[in-house]
Amino acid sequence: MMLRYALQTVRDRKAGFLGAFVALLCATALVTACGTLLETGLRGKIRTERYAAAPVLVSADRMVHETTVKEKKGGTKTKHKAKPVAERAWLPAATADTVRAVPGVERVVPELTFQAVPLIEAPGRPRPSYGHAWSSAALTPFTIADGRAPESADEITVDRALAARAGLRPGSALTVQSTGEPRTYRVSGIAHTARGDLTHQSALFFSDDEARRLAARDGQVSAIGVLPAPGVGATELAARVEQALRGTNARVGTGDERGPVEFPDAAGARTKLVSMGGAMGGTSLLVAVLVVVGTFALSVRQRHRELALLRAVAATPGQLRRMIGREALLVGLAAGVAGALAGLPLAVWLHGRFVAGAVVPGTLERTSGVFPMCAAVAAGLLGAWSAARITGRRIARIRPAEALAEAAVEPARPGWIRSVAGTLALAGGAALVVVLGSLRTEPASTPVTFLAVIVLAGAVSLLGPLLVRAATALLAGPLRLAGPGGHLATANLRGNATRMASAVTPLALLIGMTCTVLFVTPTLGNAARAQARDGIRAEWTLAARGPRGPPAPPPPGGAPPRGGAGPPGRARGRVAGRGGGAGGPPRPARAGPRPPRGVAAATEIVHTSVRVGLVKYAAQGVTPAGLTRTWDPRVTGGTLDGFGGSTAAVSELAADQLGLRPGSPLKLTLGDGTPVTLTVAAVYASGLGFGDLTLPHALVAAHVDNPLASGVLVAVEPGSGAGREQLAAAVRGFPGVEVLSAAQADAARDRRQDAGAEINLLAMGLVLAFTAISVVNTLAMSTAERFREFAMLRLAGAKRRQVLRMLRVEALAVLLIGTVLGSAIALAVLTAFSVGMTGVAAPAVLPVAYAVVLGLAGLLALAATALPGRVALRVAPVEVATAKG
Repeated sequence: MMLRYALQTVRDRKAGFLGAFVALLCATALVTACGTLLETGLRGKIRTERYAAAPVLVSADRMVHETTVKEKKGGTKTKHKAKPVAERAWLPAATADTVRAVPGVERVVPELTFQAVPLIEAPGRPRPSYGHAWSSAALTPFTIADGRAPESADEITVDRALAARAGLRPGSALTVQSTGEPRTYRVSGIAHTARGDLTHQSALFFSDDEARRLAARDGQVSAIGVLPAPGVGATELAARVEQALRGTNARVGTGDERGPVEFPDAAGARTKLVSMGGAMGGTSLLVAVLVVVGTFALSVRQRHRELALLRAVAATPGQLRRMIGREALLVGLAAGVAGALAGLPLAVWLHGRFVAGAVVPGTLERTSGVFPMCAAVAAGLLGAWSAARITGRRIARIRPAEALAEAAVEPARPGWIRSVAGTLALAGGAALVVVLGSLRTEPASTPVTFLAVIVLAGAVSLLGPLLVRAATALLAGPLRLAGPGGHLATANLRGNATRMASAVTPLALLIGMTCTVLFVTPTLGNAARAQARDGIRAEWTLAARGPRGPPAPPPPGGAPPRGGAGPPGRARGRVAGRGGGAGGPPRPARAGPRPPRGVAAATEIVHTSVRVGLVKYAAQGVTPAGLTRTWDPRVTGGTLDGFGGSTAAVSELAADQLGLRPGSPLKLTLGDGTPVTLTVAAVYASGLGFGDLTLPHALVAAHVDNPLASGVLVAVEPGSGAGREQLAAAVRGFPGVEVLSAAQADAARDRRQDAGAEINLLAMGLVLAFTAISVVNTLAMSTAERFREFAMLRLAGAKRRQVLRMLRVEALAVLLIGTVLGSAIALAVLTAFSVGMTGVAAPAVLPVAYAVVLGLAGLLALAATALPGRVALRVAPVEVATAKG
């Protein structure tokens, strides 16, 4: 019977359930989109391109392994964990001989893969570009379409797609920035493959000797392609090869297992996407619960008269609860299915934005399984049913006479259960803020940051009626200055605090969440920039300008840049008057201009990430000569004098986490999986600006995919006259290398910080959009239910403009209360974040951005109140007063 009543109610009160439907639809779409990203990180395919013709591929293990054994209840428990390294791992070249001896192997093709960036202007988005030896062309396979294969060290063969974009043909000159100094080659041929052009990369082929020189990995190969003999299956051969290589660090792959070997950045992006999708999904789910509960509370509140009448005609509390629950399930099912379908194109758009922003490589294919949709629908149904049962609990529990009284006049105080729950939520939010102030790493603090905002917004939702009454007492005087409309608004705020609180909550959540998202990155970035600005003593920086972008100096915090060119080691040699770096020894003096006089020191910096145990740390390699002249990270223990060789410097944070001090041994795994043991020479305080680990440049450059410097710091002697023109003349032979002053380098770091903030805003943008929709939805529902109230006011003599003025004053009061509460939440959370991450309570609040947030929130609030109000006032008061139902 109650199901029939529920169906009848939903059919006859479509407008009343519209707000709940919209909230659930948006929530389900958001959860579906985030779930699709999470599933992509877990199951997304990485298809091979270069190794398409090699059914079996042998590569080095890119994982750092850790095995722990614990004694438990008289037995032992062994746990094995593994984490990926950041760079491409390499195999001993002798592995190919072992594979050749395996029965069923027809051919073994060793592969070299290294950075090789053509310095050209070509239309379209630039692609990653890699160099190979022509002898490995059979792995795709590439064949010559025009010209011939490279034979000498100054010849190169390019793929057909690159030749078409750049207008190259046999005989053309092409300058390539590889792992050393840029070099100009003559195009000997154009290669193509019957499988079609490569879509995610460009391939440049060199002679075998030149490829080995550029790879700079003597006695190593990046992979080994294995072609089976006729009649031998790939799976069978892979098992034989794996058995032959047992006990080594080699791994054997077939099918889609070859993709992560070819695109190690895509394999690493899986972990990032799982983390990002999980964080976004968890945050969106919590926000959805908060919004949906508030929306259903308002929806049930609007029906108090109807529910009270049902109680008066002998409906039992159980019947009422079942009816409300089934209504919610009907609305939840319809909204959930529609939202899950809407979430699929939303996931496509979001994944595309992440690919366009280089957050996720395009080689990691998006998945579109049914699991995220089913999970979103189930979450929507559960959320709707729970929200309806919770919000309908009081009206179903109290006596019929009390129900009729509450339908006419709002109770003077909220229920004690709601007050206790709100107090507990407030205490929980305060505890999270305290915990946040003690967290010193970004991965640990980020989820706690947004969780604290949501918990505190939940406390505002539960304690909302009390907060609105307290705020009304403070605003009563100023509101009365608005005339009759102000008096009416004050009376409404006092008498309908619960309804007004339902509008305040999403506003506070929107402002608090938006300010946190916008200002958390500048808070950390400004501290890092300040440390870098104070610690870099060099007057000039050599930075690389990409094929299409501004110069980028070394990023603060040691974050490793991905791909692209940089000033090679010889650029430092040109300005400092000595060789070094990955580029090898400098050219003879006649090959370029003489180094400028007055250069005191030049420090080359290259970035990577390493693992200590399984914990990942950003690291940088610096050249030791003249280091203290260009670079001051505020050493608090040990010394940087004599830095280099097998020594390392660590930040205070890393030293505390790892229990290190000057003289301690530091065991770590380099970016390509090579284990090393170093001795800590110094501990420094400016970890945000200079990264957690600082290693010798020669060590890092030998174990990264891109050994080119991300920047060169140049210090000059006072009064020497060495300046921009002299330094620019010295590096004129290096395309794309520019000379930046200290101020210009700091401005470039600021642009990098802005790019990071845009990524965060994109990641949380859907949550913020959903919250903004909930603000409009709730305010519109709250205003639309007041047809009878407006009619009574007009029948009592109030004019239409006076009622509209009352609405505007109410909206401004709600906006002010929501702004104060939301800003207080954001300020508390950002201050705690700043204390934990930077050591000082100095959150970065951008005035213009804050003003825009408040302006947009105000625009939403006023529009969502005024438009439904005007619609409600179009109906004649007498018609509303005499209408039934």
